[in-house]
Amino acid sequence: MTNCAAATTRRTDAVRAAEFYSELMYIALLSYTAPRNEVDYTLAEHAEWLRAQFSHGLFLVSGNGHEDADQVILTRPCLRGKLDAVLATDPLVLQRLARYRVIEFSATRTAGGFHTINEALAS
Repeated sequence: MTNCAAATTRRTDAVRAAEFYSELMYIALLSYTAPRNEVDYTLAEHAEWLRAQFSHGLFLVSGNGHEDADQVILTRPCLRGKLDAVLATDPLVLQRLARYRVIEFSATRTAGGFHTINEALAS
């Protein structure tokens, strides 16, 4: 692919991403506020809660964090109020064992693997 063709492809990808992500997306950073041995008792409930959010289609990716957060969640575009309401139902939050910090962003470019997600968001 020539440099000109690659630049055109990158612009097209960026435009396509902007079309699909007209709403804000979020990164939710979960930090434990209690000792880990207390948190461990609620992790099974938290894992079930995560599965439910994935099945509802709100969460795209989750995993263990490093340094700034104990866990990280990437969400689909949604209203911030909806996300805050969902995060408030996390068993770790309900039992005051953890808290969320949410980072808002507008996606302007995505990797090729996310194109199927982009198309699902557009429909």
